[in-house]
Amino acid sequence: MGGRPSSPLDKQQQHDLRGQVDALLRNFLPQYRGHLAASILRQISRELGPQEPAGCQLLHSKKLPRVREHRGPLTQLWGHPPQWQPIFCVLRGDGRLEWFSHREEYENGGRPLGSTALTGYTILTSQREYLHLLDALCPDSSGDHTQEEPDPLLEMPVNFPLFLQHPFRRHLCFSAATGEAQRSWRLALQGGIRLRGTVLQRSQAPAALAFLEAVRLYRQHQGHFGHDDVTLGSDAEVLTTVLMRELLPALRAQTLPRLRGAGRARAWAWTELLDAVHAVVLARASAGLRAFQPEKDELLAALERTIRPDVDQMLRLRARLAGRLRAEIQGPLESCLHRKVDVHLPRVTQTLLNTVEAALAAVQSLLAQGMDRLSLHLRGKPSGTRLRKEVYSFGEMPWDPELMQICYREAERSRGRLKQLVAPFGFLGSRSLVFGAQDLAQQLMADAVATFLQLADQCLTTALDCNQAAQQLEKVRGRVLKKFQSDSGSAQRRFICRWQICIFLPFVLSQLEPSCKLELPEFEGDVLAVGSPALTIEGIYEDVIQGILLQRIDRELKKALGASDVSCALDGCSEAPWDQEGADEETEAQRETCSRQPASYPEVQSLPPLPPPGTLRS
Repeated sequence: MGGRPSSPLDKQQQHDLRGQVDALLRNFLPQYRGHLAASILRQISRELGPQEPAGCQLLHSKKLPRVREHRGPLTQLWGHPPQWQPIFCVLRGDGRLEWFSHREEYENGGRPLGSTALTGYTILTSQREYLHLLDALCPDSSGDHTQEEPDPLLEMPVNFPLFLQHPFRRHLCFSAATGEAQRSWRLALQGGIRLRGTVLQRSQAPAALAFLEAVRLYRQHQGHFGHDDVTLGSDAEVLTTVLMRELLPALRAQTLPRLRGAGRARAWAWTELLDAVHAVVLARASAGLRAFQPEKDELLAALERTIRPDVDQMLRLRARLAGRLRAEIQGPLESCLHRKVDVHLPRVTQTLLNTVEAALAAVQSLLAQGMDRLSLHLRGKPSGTRLRKEVYSFGEMPWDPELMQICYREAERSRGRLKQLVAPFGFLGSRSLVFGAQDLAQQLMADAVATFLQLADQCLTTALDCNQAAQQLEKVRGRVLKKFQSDSGSAQRRFICRWQICIFLPFVLSQLEPSCKLELPEFEGDVLAVGSPALTIEGIYEDVIQGILLQRIDRELKKALGASDVSCALDGCSEAPWDQEGADEETEAQRETCSRQPASYPEVQSLPPLPPPGTLRS
């Protein structure tokens, strides 16, 4: 299952698939261009608007998100016919998995037997659960599997399996030697899956925000109003998922009946076919977005030049049209919110609050324990080498999958209940939501660690002995925890606002679609007179609905938090961790050029070089 045989698609089929990708790009890119303009206008208006007096208390970690490189021997089911064979696996810091025939081949810089970006995979560690999944992929009409040919998975029971399942790609079947190895690989792989999946959500670059909005609107025009997990991954991977979902019904109807084999062998053949289709679509989408890149760069620069001088006029017109639109749709909108949203807001708000509160409380506990360990080591008068090691371990806390699993598990706990609460609203993005809470936990841990190390660096001098230095660190500990509590409170509110909008806004838009959108054409003339793609009547219409919905979210949050200063600004709801310029520009082809050398960790921001005994600085 790990090897890549010749494609099951003939040349004509591959040509047809490329044509379908080209058609998708022709329909999508005009919307993307328009949202680039709207995103630039939003960015400029934020810059010119009143700034919040209280910003983040913690320093912003300069480290980009990554996973800790993980490597070791595994057994993989691969080949034709599939057999369990020993391999050496490497998880790169960018969340890419590679496997080699043996360790020496990896250490000598050889080419891997195979590799994959972990975007979109899920991990199963139960062989029984995986076999049920295979049975569901290609159900046998008789329901009887007793007459099937011997199944390699059943011939050799797997004690510590790691099955990587993807809805549109070949499955990867691994086995670890021990339960401990299985657990460490599972945690590492989960980190890689999340890192690859949230690359766009973590970015605040205008192009990334515009891309996500364009995808939402593209799918909305096709009748898909509910938020789901389609936007996990890079730009090319997102468009690939969009098209694969469109192609899947026809593929099932036309191809599945003609697949050879029975039962699970047939299911494997189906995943190989999907993998071949996915590869063609992804390559074409990557090439199309890469070809659009120069135009996008020029367009962003031109939009900045043209919008900034006229931004006041645009915002005044937008405000005037928003007022008129609000008057037109206020009645139906209020009726919809009162009848279908208000009754559910308290429970959804509380569930979201419980989710993020528990994760961030776990972060605070781990952070306090880590700072206490450093103080304890100082009081014990450690050697410089030992203390440097402890400082390094403290700096690595945000990237330690075993340690952070405590926080990540808390974010996962209420997933089932949340899915039940939001199912009536067509929200199918619970995986994205959980990933977002886990990203937030990791971000705040990274910021708090960076803040502690910098403040400690500033207050420790060569004149201090170990006990005095430990006392200084305890003071820094208190300051950092206060800053963390302030930032985590703000982050919770932003998180809840953002996901309430993702849950309820598409639903409200779908409910108002038959009536309120009929009123929009009469406003088109005013917008067209401006002559800028940054303003569209549909965009103003959605902003009006979002603004009114946010007022209700504000009120509910005040009740839940017992606070009077809660506010969800319109633009603040899209805030996400780690500003990664250009994250949306990463394509599969670009990622193929990543270095195959073992990843080196960025240098830990730490205390200065450690001293003769009795001091913390040299």
